[in-house]
Amino acid sequence: MFARFILEFLRHPLNTGAIAPSSRALARAMVHGLDLDQASAVVEYGPGGGAFTGEILARMRPGALFVAIENNAAMYAAFRARHGHVNIVRDSAANVSAVLASLGASQADCIVSGLPWASFGEKLQDELLAATHAALRDGGRFATFAYLQGLLLPAGRAFARKLARCFPEVDRSPVCWRNLPPAFVYRCVK
Repeated sequence: MFARFILEFLRHPLNTGAIAPSSRALARAMVHGLDLDQASAVVEYGPGGGAFTGEILARMRPGALFVAIENNAAMYAAFRARHGHVNIVRDSAANVSAVLASLGASQADCIVSGLPWASFGEKLQDELLAATHAALRDGGRFATFAYLQGLLLPAGRAFARKLARCFPEVDRSPVCWRNLPPAFVYRCVK
């Protein structure tokens, strides 16, 4: 899977955003405090190799809906081959409400994102955040991560401000040093 990430990063650096899969430590940080055992519908954006998927599924209650949305064709195929039993749709996260509706859900309780937000243009960030906000129920939770060095870049700081404008509650986890590169998690509540 490491080779797949490097290849996809070299081919599509703005869409892949990572040179290596996320660590298990970051995956645990991503799901911390999301109350997945209470959720009826959970969405994962950009599951890549499934580093977060296993942690999400392990904490969800039986019978709850889970769907992953992956837009990258190669990553979609790799995920499908590795996690054939998991519900995955090849689409843009901007269509999350339509994906949920097609599966019989009106809104999500939780959305976990592995998307490379800082590499997206402002228009795409706005579109995806608006779609995320609309797809979450009131009180729903959104978790995404950013690399530590992103805080030094204007795009990373601008994204943090966007989150604060979009969600009434935004928290940042401690740095997860056991990830390449080190990262932290934004935890947002609608």
